[in-house]
Amino acid sequence: MNTPSYDIVVFGASSFVGQILSKYLAEHFSGQNESLRWAIAGRSESKLNEVKRSLGAAGQSLPIIVADAANEAQLRAMCAQTRVVVSTVGPYALYGEPLVKVCAESGTDYCDLTGETPWMRRMIDRYEATARQSGARIVHCCGFDSVPSDMGVRFLQQQAMKQWGAPVTSVKMRVKSMKGGASGGTVASLVNVVKEAMADPALRKELANPYSLCPSGHGFTARQHAVNAAEFDDDFGAWAAPFVMAAINERVVHRSNGLSGQAYGERFTYDEGMLTGSGVKGRLAALAVAAGLSFFTAGIAIGPTRRLLERFVLPKPGEGPSPEAQLTGRYDLRFFGRTDQGQTLRAKVTGDRDPGYGSTGKMLGQAAASLALDHVQDGVKVGRGGGFWTPATMFDDRFIERLVRHAGLRFEQVSS
Repeated sequence: MNTPSYDIVVFGASSFVGQILSKYLAEHFSGQNESLRWAIAGRSESKLNEVKRSLGAAGQSLPIIVADAANEAQLRAMCAQTRVVVSTVGPYALYGEPLVKVCAESGTDYCDLTGETPWMRRMIDRYEATARQSGARIVHCCGFDSVPSDMGVRFLQQQAMKQWGAPVTSVKMRVKSMKGGASGGTVASLVNVVKEAMADPALRKELANPYSLCPSGHGFTARQHAVNAAEFDDDFGAWAAPFVMAAINERVVHRSNGLSGQAYGERFTYDEGMLTGSGVKGRLAALAVAAGLSFFTAGIAIGPTRRLLERFVLPKPGEGPSPEAQLTGRYDLRFFGRTDQGQTLRAKVTGDRDPGYGSTGKMLGQAAASLALDHVQDGVKVGRGGGFWTPATMFDDRFIERLVRHAGLRFEQVSS
């Protein structure tokens, strides 16, 4: 086979996250850092040139590939030039399938930042056999959903195995603190999932299934707890409220357990929530968060209300947190695990940027770099074969090292 011209192509480089990702790659993979051959791609040459100009000197020689998300011939030509495609074109349920199809057929590795579980399930059902045959490694959820959760559980399990030689079979993740905003693209993806669910009873049933992303024949039957309302969490000594990303993160973690041969245990349980503090103040805050999330979901489920929200309240596609807000954002996630014997372990994962954008751009960039550089040797893919993987099953300790050294994350075992 011919050597591809590029290690990575950023598809959708002019999108909100695509611009953040392109800036990060331009800044990180230059000078004394790793060498990376990369290009930007999208349907509008003029917008791609704007991205180049925004990168200053680093963008002057950056190659451009014009490819439309709906044009398979253009997508095939793009994939023929690269080892890895990293896609920021969402909502993926509306625009993402042709590229996944082409990558699966051509053997091109792929990663994205989707959090759309129904779409992921469809892609796995339709293209996993093809990806296995071609050698394409497809890795969804390489942003804030679900790298900190998925890799955080992996890290906690590693510590448990070192200490006791056995995994923790029950894990909770609680958001201790988080500061960040939402972009129009993320909101559009969420709205699209709700719209699909309202029109399809079978999809609503699928969304309620914590094992909906697990491989066929997984055999998991353990009843999973879900933080759907305000509740007091004895393990954290604080009130907890629903966490908006739990629906995707929990399913990705369970898929990781299934893909790793039930490494966390056949009866493994996992749930996520958001800590709001102790006492009356914490309880009231948890009730407020739970009510607000319920009202928001109900609002976007009803057509007239949704249209009003989209017109007057919700950010438009292409809009998102300012560069200053991205820089001042942060998050602190806490993990609590328990073995079958009652032994307990705690860990935390922190990030130094706005979770959905400033931090996601760096996580996504390092995921693509790991696929292109860590899992290729002498031009030949090594490690995992073709198929649909999660971050925790595709990547290894080298990815955690990348996140710590180059993406502002920290993984630590803690006492409380």
